[in-house]
Amino acid sequence: MGRTKRFNISLKRVYDMACETDGLRILVERLWPRGVSKDRASIDHWLKMIAPSPELRRWYGHRPERWAEFQTRYHAELDANAEAVRALQRLCEAGPVTFVFAARDTERNSAVALKRYLLGDRTD
Repeated sequence: MGRTKRFNISLKRVYDMACETDGLRILVERLWPRGVSKDRASIDHWLKMIAPSPELRRWYGHRPERWAEFQTRYHAELDANAEAVRALQRLCEAGPVTFVFAARDTERNSAVALKRYLLGDRTD
């Protein structure tokens, strides 16, 4: 699938305050984050189907030693989920976006892997 490096994508935890520079805020989690109201989250779009499958999420379990393999498996899921990827790409084309996520690890989570996928960055 063709990806482009023209997207302006930021990443932010849902627990951090929204700000004007976030642009379009897209929740890229399958489950709503615990303890955050919809008002406080300031989410413009919730794309549940772009998130990793429940099986992959459980397998990964945020174990750093599984990060590289998680990305490979998640990217394969995204390759097979062309409709959801195209919907996300259309949102990204409109201007700056922020992928909102709940994970504590800000360097190794599905939002990071998703951004890498869209930008064509397959490095670890």
